[in-house]
Amino acid sequence: MKHKNIVITGCSSGIGRCLAVNLHKRGYRVFATVRHAKDVATLAQLGLESLPLDLASSESIRRAVDEILARTQGKLYALINNGAYGQPGAVEDLTRDTLRKQFETNLFGTQELTNRLIPVFRAQGDGRIIQISSVLGIVCLAYRGAYNATKFALEALSDTLRLELYGTNIHVALVEPGPIASRFRENANQAFLANIDRAHSAHRQYYARVEQRLGGTRPLPFTLPPEAVLKKVIHALEARRPKIRYSITLPTYLFAVLRRLLPHRWLDWVLRNVSGGGKT
Repeated sequence: MKHKNIVITGCSSGIGRCLAVNLHKRGYRVFATVRHAKDVATLAQLGLESLPLDLASSESIRRAVDEILARTQGKLYALINNGAYGQPGAVEDLTRDTLRKQFETNLFGTQELTNRLIPVFRAQGDGRIIQISSVLGIVCLAYRGAYNATKFALEALSDTLRLELYGTNIHVALVEPGPIASRFRENANQAFLANIDRAHSAHRQYYARVEQRLGGTRPLPFTLPPEAVLKKVIHALEARRPKIRYSITLPTYLFAVLRRLLPHRWLDWVLRNVSGGGKT
């Protein structure tokens, strides 16, 4: 694996950090990218090659890509698009700027980075693009509309890209985790407090419960460690014919089945109850 160069976004914690550390141990040359410079130093102490890459900035993406390709003589085995955050809040409480920020990081920056690296894959005749999506790219839960939208869009772009890359030996795989132990809720809570006008919202009577859920430390039901994602990513990297989709955690398997089988109104009933009627 020592000649296989991998770029991973969002490596400061959780899934991204787990992937970076363990794939490095497995023998890959990992370029672990993070948004904040302070996290670069932390990852460097673990023996990783780390660079700053802010998905909301085209200039940051350009600098990171140029540096990585310079270090690898233009060779790259895989891109793992993991960087993302959650923006909670009722859809009617999302300002245009708040919604745009969610898409800039979770979708636009991710696709821009991918598009910059596809020519590298084409030139060498192979490559792997692994998209870390979510169960919320399969079904929607209340008060998660911005995140739902970015993950549904990521799934659509990934499916389209796979069709367009057919015959190139560039594989596109979607990894769809449910709840995974990480700092996701902590980061989502910060975004919620910063961007949602709770005091003047029609949903203000429920937002206290949302804050309680986001600020709590008790794991959500069916939460798995990030190593569950690692196992699927390794298969997507190393299988001769990787799967198109990898489901992780019971909720992902369950909702994928229910979405196919249930009438729309029945599925709505299930999803309302899973998210406490959208109030928890």
